[in-house]
Amino acid sequence: MYIQNQQEARMGYGGIVVWGLALMWCVLASQDGVGVAMEAEGEEERLLGLGHDYGEALGKAILFFEGQRSGKLPSTQRVKWRGDSALSDGMPENVKLSGGYYDAGDNVKFGWPMAFSVSLLSWGAVEYSRELSSVLKQQFTYLLQAIRWGADFILGAHTSSTTLYTQVGDGSNDHRCWERPEDMDTPRTLYKINSTSPGSEAAAEAAAALSASSIAFKGVDSNYSAKLLSRSKLTSTEDLTKLLALSTALTQAIRDELLWAAAWLYKASGESRYLNYVSRNQGWSQAVTEFSWDNKFVGAQTLLAKEFLSGKKELGKFKSDADSFVCALMPGSSSVQIRTTPGGLLYTRDSNNLQYVTASSMVLFIYSKTLAAAQIGGVQCGSAHFPTSQIRAFAKSQVDYILGDNPKKMSYMLGYGSKYPMQLHHRGASIPSIHALPDKVGCNQGYSSWYSSSKPNPNTHVGAIVGGPNSDDQFSDDRSDYSHSEPSTYTNAAFVCSVAALIQKTKEEFLMNITTNTVGVVRYT
Repeated sequence: MYIQNQQEARMGYGGIVVWGLALMWCVLASQDGVGVAMEAEGEEERLLGLGHDYGEALGKAILFFEGQRSGKLPSTQRVKWRGDSALSDGMPENVKLSGGYYDAGDNVKFGWPMAFSVSLLSWGAVEYSRELSSVLKQQFTYLLQAIRWGADFILGAHTSSTTLYTQVGDGSNDHRCWERPEDMDTPRTLYKINSTSPGSEAAAEAAAALSASSIAFKGVDSNYSAKLLSRSKLTSTEDLTKLLALSTALTQAIRDELLWAAAWLYKASGESRYLNYVSRNQGWSQAVTEFSWDNKFVGAQTLLAKEFLSGKKELGKFKSDADSFVCALMPGSSSVQIRTTPGGLLYTRDSNNLQYVTASSMVLFIYSKTLAAAQIGGVQCGSAHFPTSQIRAFAKSQVDYILGDNPKKMSYMLGYGSKYPMQLHHRGASIPSIHALPDKVGCNQGYSSWYSSSKPNPNTHVGAIVGGPNSDDQFSDDRSDYSHSEPSTYTNAAFVCSVAALIQKTKEEFLMNITTNTVGVVRYT
């Protein structure tokens, strides 16, 4: 997995562990009772000509996280080809680090992107809680379970106010073996940050994840929500102020995480010191073209643009930079920077491009919703004006591309549609389940017998979204091509939020666009 060198290199930047509670409680559009008999969700979408069952896609995107689980699996586990794994993680240092999620197709647990995945899932749960809890109650429950599985790991990894375990497993050794998690015998090396070996980026993201999770659970499990809130406040908020005083060279690479964390802290607490923090340092904000585990600027900008639109006019730069993100992505913009493939897919870079597509779509959905709620018509990009409806439509086109509206006529989500990748780059999925093949599959045997096999994976990792096609919309279903065939937790987390936005709108459009004639036949206006 390509993430390790980037992550460990970034850990070297100085800083002090940042903790705090994050909150974004978005004003949600209500769904009024309407005296129209409604069919099942899939039928509504078929009648509307939408072409995709977004409820199914959401459910499978969430189910993916159960296939990524590490640790002791619960009796409610739905992905049956998985088994218990890595139960002794953390024992060399007498800490309990079982649980959490394997990052992608390997068996390493990277705390930083895992926390980002939890933050995104939580943001989606909060942003669309009203819609999901009323329309897809069971899926909302599964979503909260996915959040809790990751949040519990972060709680366990935060062993003191100044210590956070950020990684379990050594990427180099892990990648030399092709083993099921249940058979894994590679070193479970522990990495941590503390006051003498700091890593402000990972700490800030963990704080965001815990705090966002606390809001997601606020109306569901008040005791757990309070626990998350309490743990996120363990470190003095003065640490954040100290980080501000570091030199430009020292903070250049961590500024996005600091703004992201501070924005969530303000949303959570309403305390003016956090608002002053982001206001005083909004010069750090910069126009960007991606949203990812390694670049949170537009996430912070989206949160703070809403504050600007609610009357906090000192935050104008965040609104301007959020607009610039839209202009950088929208086809037809005079300042477009991210081009699309001939089939219409945003193309940021070749390696795991769909992680950027799902994250960008998530932001476009939320930001267009924020603008519409503030009665802002859209975004002006030079001579081109993009109404919020057009921004949203473009984000929807990215979701639809992933689900099958593309030149290959295939879904890039496993288990959705009739045609999807069969050779996912994923150790557990590519080797028969431990329940079907109880004998241990060793490091080299996994490579020779299963990694190199030309056959489809014996286990379908339902809901997994692969890295995606190349710049010409071509996709080679090849297990060895990890850049295009490997899934990741953060790709799916952003997709969950994007497709949740579509479910909400699908219901609204259905109610707004239909009339019933005198004999009860449904017509469309």
